[in-house]
Amino acid sequence: MCGRFTQSYTWAEVERFLSVIGPARNLRPRYNIAPTTPIDVLRLGGAGRELVSMRWGLVPSWWKKSLSELPATFNARAETLAEKPMFRSALKSRRCIIPASGFYEWTGKPGAKTPHYFSARDGRPLAFAGLWECWRDPETQEPMESATIVVGPANEWMRPFHDRMPVILDWCDAGAWMAGERLGELLCHPPENALHEWIVSSRVNRSGVGDDDPALIEPSRAA
Repeated sequence: MCGRFTQSYTWAEVERFLSVIGPARNLRPRYNIAPTTPIDVLRLGGAGRELVSMRWGLVPSWWKKSLSELPATFNARAETLAEKPMFRSALKSRRCIIPASGFYEWTGKPGAKTPHYFSARDGRPLAFAGLWECWRDPETQEPMESATIVVGPANEWMRPFHDRMPVILDWCDAGAWMAGERLGELLCHPPENALHEWIVSSRVNRSGVGDDDPALIEPSRAA
């Protein structure tokens, strides 16, 4: 699946690959993003593409209970998007791109797992297919926007590390995904030879104060 990832890119890269509207702004690099924390999300707004902050972990608009009772929704399986009540409405009308500079997966046995970092071979940001929703807290009536990363079966290169992977789109297909075009095609063809990988520090196993710095994605000396 995809339970941790990174977002570290410049505004120039955002403008080049995301073609967003609005003035340039500072972007805080993040190297250990965990579920329920804020993430950058690219969506189609009324005037064009916009980069906004959302909770990572989709909350459907009809959810009436507390967030603590919500099941894990930071990933959504590509094969069942149209069937699952959690995601089917968002698939129809609220698709987005979640830009990423890389993501983590683990191999090995419980208690001795090895973290691996994956990023694009060409150094460009990755375009994860995503879905977003707007939910209103039933107690405070405060609105909150949230998103999920769509994941599918791993391609042949990824299978030694995990049997699932994020649905990674070519940037030229980002607009088609957000517009709802060729959805089946985009979901079913994971790219081959698009990623490279290396082992990183086990510090990434934690998420919190002091565990979100560039050293997390450097090759581990113990590797």
